[in-house]
Amino acid sequence: MPGTDTKSPDERADLLEALDHHRTMLRRTARDLTDAQAGLRTTASELCIGGIIKHVTSVERVWAAFIQDGRAAFGDFTAMSDEDVAQRADEFRMLPGETLAGVLAAYEKVASRTDELVRSLPDLDVSHLLPEAPWWEPGGSWTARRVLLHVISETAQHSGHADIIRESLDGALTMA
Repeated sequence: MPGTDTKSPDERADLLEALDHHRTMLRRTARDLTDAQAGLRTTASELCIGGIIKHVTSVERVWAAFIQDGRAAFGDFTAMSDEDVAQRADEFRMLPGETLAGVLAAYEKVASRTDELVRSLPDLDVSHLLPEAPWWEPGGSWTARRVLLHVISETAQHSGHADIIRESLDGALTMA
């Protein structure tokens, strides 16, 4: 019927379930790995499983902050220092002293906070302007719903990357 709200009454639950599924697949790629294995590069890429989990943790943390605080959550892309760039690159690798257990615990903590935020939002239509960056339309904005879809997509994509790295490492498959 025209004018009828077609949103699922369980939309939040559906979004969180989808996100949790992809989080689980990503964590599963790390099962039974040592800290050293979690930091190994097994493809032409610079990526390793531990680094991917660190990156996805950071992505989810920043986007959850965006839902709450808007574009300030990202800082100023145009004023990134060399130190900021290096810190961002470290997000993709296991650093000395980091453990897989620690990386997974940080991911779990961020996931829990995100889930609580989504459950507590008055509305998924809350929207903020995106920061100025060449990869977003100038003046564009995203709703909390759009942010969650992005985080789900990022998590799924990086879970696939991790699966390829794991298979190259020892033949294990996420779905097996």
